[in-house]
Amino acid sequence: MAKKAIIVESPAKTRTLQSFVGRGFKLLASMGSVRDLPKSGLGVDVENGFEPSYVTIPEKKKVVAELKRELKGVDEVFLATDPDREGEAIAWHLSEVLKLKNARRIHFNEITKEAVLEALGNPGEIDADRVSAQQARRVLDRLVGYEISPLLFQTLKAKSLSAGRVQSVALRLICDREREIALFEVREYWSVEAELTPTDREERFTAKLITKDGEEVELPDGDTTTGIVDDLRDRDYVVAKVTRKERRRNPYPPFITSTLQQQAARKLRFSARQTMVIAQQLYEGVEIGPEGSVGLITYMRTDSTRIADSAKQQAQAFITKRFGKEFVGRRQARKPKKGVQDAHEAVRPSSAQRRPKDVKEYLTDEQFRLYRLIWRRFVASQMAPAVFDVTTVDVAAGPWGLRATGSIIKFPGYQKLYEEERDEDRDEEDETAQRLPELSEDESLRLLELTPEQHFTKPPPRYSEASLVRELEQNGIGRPSTYAPIIEVLRRREYVSMDRRRFVPTRRGLVVCDYLVEHFSDLMEVEFTATMEAGLDTVEQGERDWVALVGDFYRPLTADLEAAKNAAPKRLDEKCPKCGGALLERLNVRGKYAACEDYPECCFTRPIDDPALPAPSKPELLDEQCPECAAQLQLREGRHGKFVGCSAYPKCEYTRPVGTDGNEAGEVTEVDVTCAECGKPMVARNSRRGPFLGCSGFPKCRHTMDLDEQGRPVPPAPESKETGDDAGEECDKCGKPMELRRGSRGAFLGCSGYPECRNTKPASGKAARGSRPKPEPTDEKCEECGSPMVVRSGKRGKFLGCSQFPKCRHTRNVPGDAAKANSAAGGD
Repeated sequence: MAKKAIIVESPAKTRTLQSFVGRGFKLLASMGSVRDLPKSGLGVDVENGFEPSYVTIPEKKKVVAELKRELKGVDEVFLATDPDREGEAIAWHLSEVLKLKNARRIHFNEITKEAVLEALGNPGEIDADRVSAQQARRVLDRLVGYEISPLLFQTLKAKSLSAGRVQSVALRLICDREREIALFEVREYWSVEAELTPTDREERFTAKLITKDGEEVELPDGDTTTGIVDDLRDRDYVVAKVTRKERRRNPYPPFITSTLQQQAARKLRFSARQTMVIAQQLYEGVEIGPEGSVGLITYMRTDSTRIADSAKQQAQAFITKRFGKEFVGRRQARKPKKGVQDAHEAVRPSSAQRRPKDVKEYLTDEQFRLYRLIWRRFVASQMAPAVFDVTTVDVAAGPWGLRATGSIIKFPGYQKLYEEERDEDRDEEDETAQRLPELSEDESLRLLELTPEQHFTKPPPRYSEASLVRELEQNGIGRPSTYAPIIEVLRRREYVSMDRRRFVPTRRGLVVCDYLVEHFSDLMEVEFTATMEAGLDTVEQGERDWVALVGDFYRPLTADLEAAKNAAPKRLDEKCPKCGGALLERLNVRGKYAACEDYPECCFTRPIDDPALPAPSKPELLDEQCPECAAQLQLREGRHGKFVGCSAYPKCEYTRPVGTDGNEAGEVTEVDVTCAECGKPMVARNSRRGPFLGCSGFPKCRHTMDLDEQGRPVPPAPESKETGDDAGEECDKCGKPMELRRGSRGAFLGCSGYPECRNTKPASGKAARGSRPKPEPTDEKCEECGSPMVVRSGKRGKFLGCSQFPKCRHTRNVPGDAAKANSAAGGD
């Protein structure tokens, strides 16, 4: 029996580590964190030093029980959770929950045999300062989330709203950029280029007009430009000056978390979350043929570009063998930037000798592409700079000055292997792209063509995932482990949408941002959040007490909370047109609106135009009359999306839903089926799961029926009675036979007298155990995390869902279902 045990976070790591340490160790997995603050309640005693009340996560109780069983008789336990703040806190929670008195802490930046054995030979203790820093972060996030999020719900009257210490600042960056774009004033400007050649030979090159009499020339409009072009046509062109110099372009450093996410977004079109999921797989280990499970890269959550000497030597040996000795770089180690924790190495391959093409057959396409990107960046970082011969030619044409710049590669250096993808937010032209002829001063030139071109200034671009991560990093907001979760929260809360891979704040996001900026200005300041991150660093370094840090943050927060709760609505200089009462300015998730002070006796409301928000969509009149009052119907938009409503509202409150695509094609199609619950006709409807029949009395009656592949209604027929152990049982209310049925929560027994008798009871035996069909694997990949998609069955039929559910909840229709849904609803 093993007398030693190693506890890691992921089962994938146990497979990789087992081959390194042998049978003398038990390899156990905690499946992430096992303790956290409770979901219900604040979980922090603000009156007694912000003492957190941790509880075992309900889903992890079985894991904890299994760990306790496995550790019986074990003499020594090594905690090998991830080497960062969160990993340190997980190790501490494990030692507390499992009551480990003999636990030692080990760290390894890469999952290789050498690194693991070295860590086992030099175990340490849990870093209390690092745990305190993570505890401070968790308490701060809980205080913000649990104190402000309910206030958002109460004020804006909408569910699924939340605020976060880092999340809300990221939202502000996106909203501020959107307003900057809206306020941007486009300005016209022109440029003039001359195509020239030496008089004695035909070697064309292009020079750009830049000065007049030594001063920078401005071309604001076409008329000004036309006059200058006419003048230039009559001038003689002479080479005024030729400057030649050597330019060296150094290789980029190896990846840190943020730069990895940025380049994966630009080169591979991966989301930040997808990048981190795939990187985690490469770090924890992949089966590489006869080698077994191998960790291909180092730990992927890091802010340091530092690399081990052994890794440098390995890379240099590979470069020498593959490209030659002259391609090996001689760069000195960089000093860490201010605010960098420098706890781990950069993201790099665990072995530079393991080329991407050598492991391609063992990796998925996404794993291979990301590994190749990491491998090339690391090896290139150890190569020599690229060297260019850059030539600048100044050309004189009377008082006018033109300039041409060109370059040739003298030595490719690191560019032999890797070139950085151009930052999509930096719209710089490469002025050195052309190759210039050999020219000398005072040499005459011949004008071939003048090209005036109109331009317009552009507003700053919206943030992409790559540029948002860069902005967060540059401003010290969040940490490498938080960038991807922040982006996912903004999407999940519907604060942002994506347009051509760019973040666009929704009306909901803008309203939430404005409310938080008005009432919690400190929380929404970039500098304030960056200062708080720096404060957490001082806690980790043992220079500050975490309780004092939280206290300094919480005191102004409570004052802001109290002021926000007591804020009175603004009185408008206007009377209610229905009752004559005063109108008040109120706020909901769609923006500001005027409401009568006598609510609920008077329900008058009207929207208030807010220039800071996008204009709400105007109701679209439909060629259809209201079935209740004969007024014209409108296609409107509410908090739950589009719907059809009567134009006579509020006198008539008739509404009906529309399809999930938001399109209204007139009356929904009635079918020759009667609702089993209320007797009204059933109508064909659509949902994201496909077509179904719904009662025309919705929302008062919510009865639905599924449709088969031919679009025919499927009655809720009982399942085969031979499959259950409850066959033949009678209803204990009416005496009729009970039938085995299936619902969204599995199998159950229902009375055959339904709907007159609604008696149900749980099923037992085989039917209960096998009530849910197993997901069917597919070749599709999840667009959010890169995991395989599987075919699942739901209330509306089959659909594609991520195999990582519930961690990833991405779903989409099964290919081909959209057409079927349209057909069932009467569409073309």
